[in-house]
Parts: sequence; structure tokens; C-alpha cells
Amino acid sequence: MSKTVDEKTVVGYHVQEGLAVLELNDPPANTYSYEMMQQLDAAILQARMDEAVHVIILRGGGEKFFCAGANIDQLSRMTPVFKYYFCLHANETLNRLEQTPKLVIAALNGHCVGGGFEIALAADLRVAAKGAGKCGLPEVSLGVLPGTGGTQRLARAVGKSKAIELMAHGKLMTFKEAQALGLINEIFDRENFWDAVVKYARQFCPPQKAAKAVGRIKRSVVSGLETSFQEGLALERELQQQLFESDDAQEGLAAFNSKRPAVFTGK
Repeated sequence: MSKTVDEKTVVGYHVQEGLAVLELNDPPANTYSYEMMQQLDAAILQARMDEAVHVIILRGGGEKFFCAGANIDQLSRMTPVFKYYFCLHANETLNRLEQTPKLVIAALNGHCVGGGFEIALAADLRVAAKGAGKCGLPEVSLGVLPGTGGTQRLARAVGKSKAIELMAHGKLMTFKEAQALGLINEIFDRENFWDAVVKYARQFCPPQKAAKAVGRIKRSVVSGLETSFQEGLALERELQQQLFESDDAQEGLAAFNSKRPAVFTGK
């Protein structure tokens, strides 16, 4: 990821055994700025292009916040034109994350509100630390709306009426409440949260899973839902053809016929 000499690192990036870990790290609350979104964009592209990466994990630095949303102090000093392009770039960045054909997991280690929750909603799966914080889209209390894709992604996740209710109230939810709405997939104990996240993520990696198939399932669902049913079926067929030509498909079929566990490579 390229940065100017004076620019601090606010998005950490490292790869461990097939997992690309992207850490939002700007204490005390990991609020996102234009600089953070630029670095997040670069990290997403880096993980996308790295063939050794099978799953992307987003997490917050520290223990209290995943991300508390946009840096309001920075935005309050910017012109309306800058704010518009700021939101546009954030849309483009999260769309890139959502369209990357690799599974993305948001690990909510603390409060995840406003724009932070919008980032998490762009992930495919969300896991959270038990009792570690709350989540939601309270932008209405500032006289604005969730402007980083929240109105669209929340409605697609919980339905139109519930999404409007949650955003119009500006209600913050516990992670348990969010799980009941289908917004969080798993809740793990805080004491060993990161170890549980890594274990959870690795089940989608080789040799246990055909990561390319997982990524194409994600791409078929994410892109297909934005098209007509027939167009979605066409996309599904094209992605299936790509998988038929993969080494993992050959291994999966051979293992099935031989009545043995498949050993996938991600190729």
C-alpha cells in the first residue's frame, strides 16, 4: 500500500496462513477518515490480487471499538463538495470489498456504529465478541442519513420496513439483538475472541474448503441479487463453468467417487 512520507498507517495489513487481516487502527475509536478509506481501498486490492489469500478479515485495533464511524471533526471542516466525493469514494471502496470474489468476515471486537457498521455490512459474514459493544446506524441524530451504503445494505439484509425503523429511530443494538435479526452470524467469548475468529475463518480455506468455490458462491449471490432472476442464473452458470475447470473441482469429484475426504488447494 502506497502512502506519502507524512501519512500515518491507519489500516494494518498482514497475511497469515491464507487469511488477509485488515485492521482499522486509529485510536481511540478507529473513526474513519479519507486517509483511512484510501488505505482500506489499497488493502482490499492487495488482498484481492494475492493468490495466497483465501479469506479477508476486517477488525478494529484495540479492544473497545471496531469502528465508531466517520471522523466527524474532519468532515465538519470540509466543503460540501469534499463531503460528496468522500461518500462517493467510500461507496466505491466498499463496493470493491463486496465484489471481491473472496469471503470477507467482519470481526466486531467492540462498538460498531454509524459508518463503522456500514463497513461491516459490506462484509459477507459478521462475528462479534460477546458483550463487547453495540452496533447500529444512528446518523439521524446528526440530521443526516447513513451515507456509506447503509440505507441500501441494511434494507437488503433485514427488509425495507425494519431497516427504516432502525435508521429512523437511530437505535443501537446489542450484538445479541443484531444476531436475532440475522445481522451477526456468530458470537464468541471475549476472552479468546481472536483465536475463535481465526478458527472460524480457516474453515473456509484449503485444505478444508475449496476457497475458489466459496468466493464464486459469494460473487454469484452478491451480483445475482442485483439483477433479474434469469440474469442471475446466467451468472451462476458462468461461474460454475469457471469452477468446473479448477483443480479443486477435479479433486472434489475424485474424492467423492473414491469415498475419501477431499484435500483442496484453492486452485
